[in-house]
Amino acid sequence: MSSATVEFEDITDDRYGGKAAGLARLRRLGLPVPAGYVITCVSSGTRDVDTTRFDEMVAAGSTPVAVRSSAVGEDGADQSFAGQYDTVLGVDSVDALVAAVRACADSVHSRRASSYSGNSAATMNVVVQQMVDARAAGVVFTADPTSGRRDLMVIDAVAGLGESLVDGTAAPDHFVLDVGGAVMVQETVAAPVLSAAEIGDIRAGARRAEQEWGRPMDLEWAIDESGELWWLQARPITTLPGDLDEMDSPVAGADHVYTRCNIGEMMPGAFCPLTASVSGFAIDYAMQMVQVVARAQESYEKPWLQVGYFYGHMFLNLTEGTALSSGIIGNSLEQFSMSICGRVIDELTPKPPQPFRRKLGNTIRLTSHALSVGPAIRRLPAEIAAFPVPTSRDPRVVFQQLEAGVEQYCDATLTHVRSSSRAAVAANVLESALVRQAVKDGRTEDDGKAQAARLMAGASEVESAMMLAELDAVVHAIAADPAVAGEFLAAVPDDAVIALRSASGDAGHALRRFLERHGHRGYRELCMRDPSWADDPGGLGAMMQVMVRSALDPVTRKSAPTAVDETPPAAIRLLARLAQGGARGREETKSRMALMAHALKRGYRHLGRVLTETGRLPDADLVFFFDRAELKLVVGTGDIADLVQRARGRREALSFQDSLEFDDVSVGRPSPRVAAPPRGGSGDRIVGRPAGRGSVEGLVRVAKSIVEAREVQRGEILVAPVTDVGWTPYFTVIGALVTDIGSSVSHGAVVAREYGLPCVVNTLVATQVLRTGDRVRVDGDRGIVERIESR
Repeated sequence: MSSATVEFEDITDDRYGGKAAGLARLRRLGLPVPAGYVITCVSSGTRDVDTTRFDEMVAAGSTPVAVRSSAVGEDGADQSFAGQYDTVLGVDSVDALVAAVRACADSVHSRRASSYSGNSAATMNVVVQQMVDARAAGVVFTADPTSGRRDLMVIDAVAGLGESLVDGTAAPDHFVLDVGGAVMVQETVAAPVLSAAEIGDIRAGARRAEQEWGRPMDLEWAIDESGELWWLQARPITTLPGDLDEMDSPVAGADHVYTRCNIGEMMPGAFCPLTASVSGFAIDYAMQMVQVVARAQESYEKPWLQVGYFYGHMFLNLTEGTALSSGIIGNSLEQFSMSICGRVIDELTPKPPQPFRRKLGNTIRLTSHALSVGPAIRRLPAEIAAFPVPTSRDPRVVFQQLEAGVEQYCDATLTHVRSSSRAAVAANVLESALVRQAVKDGRTEDDGKAQAARLMAGASEVESAMMLAELDAVVHAIAADPAVAGEFLAAVPDDAVIALRSASGDAGHALRRFLERHGHRGYRELCMRDPSWADDPGGLGAMMQVMVRSALDPVTRKSAPTAVDETPPAAIRLLARLAQGGARGREETKSRMALMAHALKRGYRHLGRVLTETGRLPDADLVFFFDRAELKLVVGTGDIADLVQRARGRREALSFQDSLEFDDVSVGRPSPRVAAPPRGGSGDRIVGRPAGRGSVEGLVRVAKSIVEAREVQRGEILVAPVTDVGWTPYFTVIGALVTDIGSSVSHGAVVAREYGLPCVVNTLVATQVLRTGDRVRVDGDRGIVERIESR
């Protein structure tokens, strides 16, 4: 095929490559594009180049030019080929033009290009385009390629030509804009390269291109010495996952206040759509039914009223919850927000107070509902055991069985919420009473909170603590036999557990007994996709290996702090016993709730395998990236190709969602943070809530996931966003616990107290301020973390 020249205005498709097609489309859109044309179908070693059009550009004063590759497939929707082919700048003569065309053609066969695409025979075209005498140049992404967020726009700008930005020789000014165009982040090297008006012009042109292409775009631009903006390239962003907010629940109200507190302990991190549709649905249902009992709402209304699902994360709707606090005696908006968030939420507006007689009736109904939960708790084990994990090979049968299981899961969740309400009432009243007394005695509120934490410690037979004790017994049985310990530590984690599970010795027997009783537990145990310990030998094994190494450490573990000699009044002692009993009940129902979730996740995993065998899904794991309404279509017989493609995008999005961070409270639809959070207190002093008494110094281990926690060493201070039952085996290793969110009755706090660990929760910023290797002092009595030395 011989080469020819084609004008931009004559290009209507991508036969001449994505770069040429993009420039032509920008021109048709009315955006300013420097003059130029395309030389088509050049080949390696090209020497005979038609220079007629170039001569015209010379005569018109439109040189020098840039000669850029526009290979077929380059700058397309699937691959960008950024930097893979050659570009030649400053071409100002016929000889230089021929050499530049040859260089672009030869680059098709370069090792970097063929390695990138796997194809060394792409058809090469080249764009010849007048160079802009640039005062500033750069790129604009209409979505953030790093975070995957489509509600942000990113602009990078340098002085002069944009090549210094592309080749990395110049540090750019960096701007992040929100969906309304406000600059959320501005990082400049020296004097800003762009004015506010120029940022606005770049944003407007980029948005027009995005609307034209119908997808997020990556565009190059330059501003000449006269201040005119020129567009040099346009291509789709090829590295984005699916929309991070595609599966968001509806916002219950534009001014409603949402929080990650409290629910972030039970549901930490980002979750797949199926988890939202199952566990999120169940939690929302249970909370609405409690509202119904207290006559805060007439009946169960619709999903996503008490709970929200945004960007893959679960949130509580505090505004809906205030209806409860305004309708019962002895509670208030302040107490309600303190119990959830650990602070008074000024953004909340109280509901109108109800008449005393109605509040009295509501209080009696709600109290009776909470205190009468005992029979429901006792029925749970048999009811859950009666649910058959599906085994049918008919996906429609499996789906219907799972739908029935979700109803049962909702009932189990309601029982847990009732149990948690019983626990929270006593704990909140105890803390409120002690805080008031502390202030009256001239002490601080923190003194009262610390005393409450001390009195709540010592609850016996807390299920999660017993579970940890049994796992600790397995670990010590391994450590007691040098041969068994050596084999266990030498094996990869999953092989270590699998081998031990079938072993005949004491350690094998202890592990089998532990899994029989607690195998349904694990990290993020309400997630339908994350396997429980019984189905995750690798995760369990990695955690146990850390514990075994600690057990073999000759350093004796410090004993729990000596109890403070304090004899509070009889009423306070009674409240403390009720709070301890509530903690036991809450942990028991949490375990039963996890047991039902364990059965469901096994069922959904089976459904995924069946759908894969029948050809409806490409792989079994994809089942977790549909909601229940979509699964009804998936188990049917209709065309689901588009739905499957969207599910793949959601799976890609999950890791992006998991890295997002939110303020503890949001008004309206929660939006992830763009800038880093404040660096806490006075820099080296972080204030949270006291949750486990005692003071200790040690090195920090920041672990934002349970996988990162596997690196923890004996005596380190574990700093985490939040901990659930999957983390607590590490409590036998660490010296103290610090979390971003949580309360004095949260799971981590309860277990930390059982193990005599200083614990500070609800710091909001600890994982952002502290770094692994920092030396800190944790004061669990006052809720203060002080950095002594940075790493």
